[in-house]
Amino acid sequence: MKKGFLYLIPVPLAPEGLRQTATIAQPHIAHIRYFIVENTRSARRFLRAVDKEFPIDECVFEEMDKHAGYSFKESFLKHIEEGYDIGVLSEAGCPAVADPGHQVVALAHQRGITIKPLPGPNSMIMALMASGFPGQNFSFHGYLPLDVQQRRTLLLKMEREAQQGYTHIFMDTPFRNAKLFEDMLGWLRPETEMCIASNITGSNEQIHTRAIKDWKKVKPDLKKSPAVFVIGSTKG
Repeated sequence: MKKGFLYLIPVPLAPEGLRQTATIAQPHIAHIRYFIVENTRSARRFLRAVDKEFPIDECVFEEMDKHAGYSFKESFLKHIEEGYDIGVLSEAGCPAVADPGHQVVALAHQRGITIKPLPGPNSMIMALMASGFPGQNFSFHGYLPLDVQQRRTLLLKMEREAQQGYTHIFMDTPFRNAKLFEDMLGWLRPETEMCIASNITGSNEQIHTRAIKDWKKVKPDLKKSPAVFVIGSTKG
């Protein structure tokens, strides 16, 4: 029996991006009835938004357990062995990129399953694209350490490497964004450049690259905004 495929299905970063994402995803997911998801309720909502006629009640959802390292029942992949396709959905953006799902993909590779990644929005890459910083050498750090000294040490390392043409990308939860921003204003040199990309693809999207000394004059409201921070150099 021919094996099915594992589809990695992007989800919009903001409601305004639904139409574009749906256009790409709909032809591929119209036949899929098995899904591994981060949250069943939002996954069902997304599928129904992509196609109002999508047969939600015929679908089976395996939810990744966020309280157990986003683990999932590995036996769920048996459906691929039986010839059915499975779709992987995260909450926003591309599955397995700064989102749960990489464990699913890794196991699929071990089992010789074909992976089918679909193109879609990724806040990390979009922030890098819009920053004006070099994209030849960069690192994505995800969330920075909560420990103040560790966070400061890492940020100062990023600052030094930015002068050598290396770009660093990171983020935090919206309720910690303001504190992180204030820390960077206090720790980084006035000439260091930083891009802040908030609400990417949303109607209130804001993307600006400024030196720290200029950010001190224009402090954005980041308390409720998903944001990506980029430290680099436009001279690199």
